[in-house]
Amino acid sequence: MRPTLLDPFFATIRSLSGIGPKVGLTISKLLNIDPAQDEPRLIDLIQLMPHSVIDRRQRPGVAFALDGAVTTAEIVVDYHQAPPSNNKRLPYRIFGHDDTGEITLVFFHAQPNWLKSQLPEGEKVIVSGKVERFNGHVTMVHPDYIVPSSQSEKLPLIEPVYPLTAGLSGKTLGRAIGEALDRLPLLPEWIDHTMLKQSGFPSFGVALRRIHTPVDPADVSVDSLPRKRLAYDEFLAGQLALGLVRHKTKKLAGKANPPRGTYTKKLLHVLPFTLTKGQEAAIAEISQDLASNEAMLRLLQGDVGSGKTVVAFMAMAQIAENGGQSALMAPTEVLAQQHFATISPLAEKIGLKTVLLTGREKGKSREKILADIKSGQTAFIIGTHALIQDSVDYHNLSLAIIDEQHRFGVHQRLNLLAKGIRPDMLVMTATPIPRTLVMTAFGDMDVSQLKEKPSGRKPVTTAILPEERLAELLDRVSVALQRGDKIYWICPLVEESESLELTSVEKRFEFLHARFGNIVGIVHGKMAATEKDQAMQDFKQGKTRLLVATTVVEVGVDVPDASIMIIEHAERFGLSQLHQLRGRVGRGDKQSSCILLYKAPIGKIAEARLNVMRETQDGFRIAEEDLRLRGEGEVLGTRQSGLPEFHMADLEVHSDLLAIARKDARLILEKDPQLMSERGQALRLLLYLFRQDGAIKLLRAG
Repeated sequence: MRPTLLDPFFATIRSLSGIGPKVGLTISKLLNIDPAQDEPRLIDLIQLMPHSVIDRRQRPGVAFALDGAVTTAEIVVDYHQAPPSNNKRLPYRIFGHDDTGEITLVFFHAQPNWLKSQLPEGEKVIVSGKVERFNGHVTMVHPDYIVPSSQSEKLPLIEPVYPLTAGLSGKTLGRAIGEALDRLPLLPEWIDHTMLKQSGFPSFGVALRRIHTPVDPADVSVDSLPRKRLAYDEFLAGQLALGLVRHKTKKLAGKANPPRGTYTKKLLHVLPFTLTKGQEAAIAEISQDLASNEAMLRLLQGDVGSGKTVVAFMAMAQIAENGGQSALMAPTEVLAQQHFATISPLAEKIGLKTVLLTGREKGKSREKILADIKSGQTAFIIGTHALIQDSVDYHNLSLAIIDEQHRFGVHQRLNLLAKGIRPDMLVMTATPIPRTLVMTAFGDMDVSQLKEKPSGRKPVTTAILPEERLAELLDRVSVALQRGDKIYWICPLVEESESLELTSVEKRFEFLHARFGNIVGIVHGKMAATEKDQAMQDFKQGKTRLLVATTVVEVGVDVPDASIMIIEHAERFGLSQLHQLRGRVGRGDKQSSCILLYKAPIGKIAEARLNVMRETQDGFRIAEEDLRLRGEGEVLGTRQSGLPEFHMADLEVHSDLLAIARKDARLILEKDPQLMSERGQALRLLLYLFRQDGAIKLLRAG
C-alpha cells in the first residue's frame, strides 16, 4: 500500500479547479499518458519541466519598448474605441499612456463589457505582452496580463514556459501546476546529509517551487541547483529500483546449471555455420554464470545481425541439460515467430521440443501448448507478453530471456522472473546503447557485447541521395528488380500528413505499384497481424520483391536475400533507427546497398547524421554519435525508444550525477537492503514518486 502521505501527489488532475474532461484529455496528450490506461496525476503534472521563461520585469517605458519584445508597462487608460457596428471584423482598440508615450491595446472578437471592467477609463493598470510598432506607434495585441496597479503582486515577474499542445494555454497549465504545488505535503529528506551539504541542493519541495515559480530566469536552467536536485532524485529512484532487482536476483541462491554436453555439444554440431570469436566469448561468459549458484543477470548487447539468437540458444540448451525450461519473450509477434522459426528446427534435431505462445493461439491449440508447458513436455517456450499471463504455468522455468529489452519495463522483467523459482535472466538488445544509457537502463546487469558480424557477411554500401534524383533511383530499382533483387522501401508515415510534407506509405505504394505492378507489396503497423504476416511471407517467398513499409520492419525481420534498402526522408530518422533499418539487408551473400533519400535543404545536424551513416557500420560508434547529436530523449528513434524516459534529468548535462546516484544506491542497499532505516523509509517514498512501485513489491516479498 502506498503511504497516505503521498495521496495528494497521486490525486487526479481533474481534482484541480478549471480542469474538466476536455482540458484533462489535452493534458494527457501533453504528458504522453494514454487516457484509456490511466489519467494524469498531480505528480505527472509537476514533473513537467519548463524549457524557458518570459521575463516580465522589463519596464523600459512605452516609448522605449523594443519591437517584438515582451514588455510590462503601467499605463493610464484614456478611452475605448469599439469597431463600427457594420464591420465586426475590425478590432476593438483601447488607448492609454505612461510618462514616456502612448500605446494602443488591440483585441479581436472582443467582449466590450469585459474589457470595460478590466480596463476602466481613467484608471491605472499594468499590462504585459509582446509589443509591436507600426509607423512609430506602439501597439500590444491581446496582452498576456491585465492587472490593476493596486494588485501588482498578481503579475508573475518571471513566468515559466512549458511545451504546449493545441488547445491548451500556458496560463491554464501554469494555474494547474501552481494549485498542484500548493497541495503538496512536506516530505522527509532522502538524500544523504553529507551530499546535501556538499552539493548545496535545496529540498525536493523547494526545488519544485523554484522551477515552477522562479524568482530568477537562472532557476529554470537545466544546470541550476533546483533542476540538478530533481535530476539526482530521478536518477537515484531508477538506480535504486535496478539495484533492488539485482539484489533480489543475486541474493536468492540460484540453481547451478553446469554444462553437461548432452545438448550443447549436439547443437554445436548441427549449427549450419561457424561461431564468431565474439559469440564464443559471450557463450563462455553466460555458461559460467549459469553454472554458478548465484542467479545470472546479464545483458547481451549485439549489433544488428551479430548473431545473438544463437548465443541465447546455447544458454537454453545448457539449461535443458539440467532439466530446466527456458522462456524467450519478444516485443512483437513477428519477432517471436522469427525466433521460433530459427530455434524450433535445430531444437528438434537435438531432441528438444519448442512451442510458440502469442496472443494469436486460441482454443484447443492454446490449451495443448499450456498443458505442454505445465507438464514440462516442452523445453523452450518462445512468445510475446503472452508468456507472463496468469494462465501460463511453467514446469520448471530456469532461464528467462528478454529480447529487445528497451521495449519492456522493469516490471515485465520481474513478472517473467516470478514465473520460475529464482530463474537466471538474460536480456538481449540489437540496439547498440551508449555507455551512459547502459547505466540508466541496465545498471543492475553484467554486460556481454557482440561486435563482429558472422563470417560471409559483406559490408553494406551506403549512398546519400537528394529527392530530386528520384527518377534516376527508380531506373536503378527497375534494373535491380529485373535482376531478381529484393528491395525494402521505407517511408516515415502511414497516412499523408498536411503538417509534415512526408511521403506516406500508402501514397508511395500506389505510385510504385502503378510503375512496377504486383511485385510491389506493402506493410505497416496499422494493418491487422494476419495481413502483416501475409505481406512479410509474400516478400520472403518472392511473390513480392519490392516491399513498401514503415519502420515496422526495423527490428528482427529476417529476409536473407533482401539486398537493397531505400529510406525516404532519411533526415527525419534517428541514427540508431537508420542503422537498425540498414541491418535488414546484407544478411546473405549478396553485395547489398542502402540509399538514404533526403529532402533538401537539410539542417546541419541531419547532414552530420547522414554522413555518419555513410562513414561507419559500427553500431556502437553510431549510438555514441546519436547521443551526441540528439540527446538521450530520442536516441533510439521516436517514441518506441523505451529506455527510461527522464522528465527532470538530462543525460548530457547530468551524467556526472548518474554515476553518483549509482554509487549511492549500491551503498544504501549494502547497509539497508530492506530500506527499513529512517532514510530507507524516505527512499521508499522516492520510489513511489518516480513510479518504481515494482521495486517496492520486491521489498515486501522479502
